[in-house]
Amino acid sequence: MDMAKIRLCVEHPLGEGQTVPLERDQAHYLFGVMRLVEGALVALFNGRDGEWQAEVTSAGKRGGELTCRRLSAEQGTPPDLWLLFAPIKKARTDFIVEKAAEIGVARICPVQTEFTNAERIRRDRAQAHAVEAAEQCGSTYVPEVDDLARLDRLLADWPADRQLMFCDEAFADASYGTPDGAPRRLSEAPKGPWAVLIGPEGGFSVAERKRLHNHPNVWPVQLGPRILRADTAAVAALTLWHATLGDWT
Repeated sequence: MDMAKIRLCVEHPLGEGQTVPLERDQAHYLFGVMRLVEGALVALFNGRDGEWQAEVTSAGKRGGELTCRRLSAEQGTPPDLWLLFAPIKKARTDFIVEKAAEIGVARICPVQTEFTNAERIRRDRAQAHAVEAAEQCGSTYVPEVDDLARLDRLLADWPADRQLMFCDEAFADASYGTPDGAPRRLSEAPKGPWAVLIGPEGGFSVAERKRLHNHPNVWPVQLGPRILRADTAAVAALTLWHATLGDWT
């Protein structure tokens, strides 16, 4: 059997012979945009049952049906890594969510810091971008996007077994303030549950930076000798973590 070139994330259970009804938007995409017909193949995943090669068994303008034929990839999961980031402009926030889903995280947590410009985030929009990224990159897992939460409250209830990689821009530029400690080598850090924290465009406040440096689970790191934009920093930090402690090693 040929392999499907189109991948689709669905909520429905998947298994051999399982039929999967299509929502109106999905049917429009497959049959109106991609011009698929009955007998065509589509790769399906739901984040639980792996990837399945499914055949179009019914095609219509407002709906349709796919039937699972065979398992093409076992279910995979990313390392137990969270991304905490302060939302920025819409397009750049979308970029961060997309790249996090592609690189591999288990959870995406938008955080409100003292200098965060965005006071809200469209969770449904961000989750949709995570789904699209997973469909494009071949992943069988879609990270959950949380609602916006205050950073100080997250730190107050921080899990004792989860380390936090804190990307402190003050290590690269003294205009952001004096760090309360020195950067640490990620290669010396323990494996296990982790999170990566990226700050807003204006950086962290003095109080936030001090609290982070004094937190027992925090690993302060320097992302090179130059100040990075928030979206660039997110990609750089996730890449550094994966290459050192994640599934790129």
